[in-house]
Amino acid sequence: MALTVFKLNGQFLDVADALATPAGLTAAHWQVLGAVLETPLPVAGIAREMGITRQSVQRIADLLAANGMVEYRPNPAHRRAKLVAPTRQGLDAVRRIDPAHAAFADRLCEVLGDDRAAEALAVLRELSSALAAIEEEG
Repeated sequence: MALTVFKLNGQFLDVADALATPAGLTAAHWQVLGAVLETPLPVAGIAREMGITRQSVQRIADLLAANGMVEYRPNPAHRRAKLVAPTRQGLDAVRRIDPAHAAFADRLCEVLGDDRAAEALAVLRELSSALAAIEEEG
């Protein structure tokens, strides 16, 4: 399972890079921006949500901030852990990705079939929950 998931992750990262590049982003940039589209989050919250290290999120958030894609805002819950929020420029970049992303998702569902795609998503979510439960035990 792990080897297949590693391969799948690489395949999705390749697709994400191809979709994000025309908007001036990388897959990692898009991932971090995507985590804060609905609600600004601290770096640690983004890392938890995305399942990546806090250090890598910090590095990417700093790059995005330097490029005007996100901004750091005060966090009422924690004085030192600023919130990462998308700027208008960051939102516009993600919106430029949306049509190609939707077309790719439609094509993937066409190849798999809508029912199989829904099953695959359900199994992946179940696998993620199982891994989280095992991690909490030990």
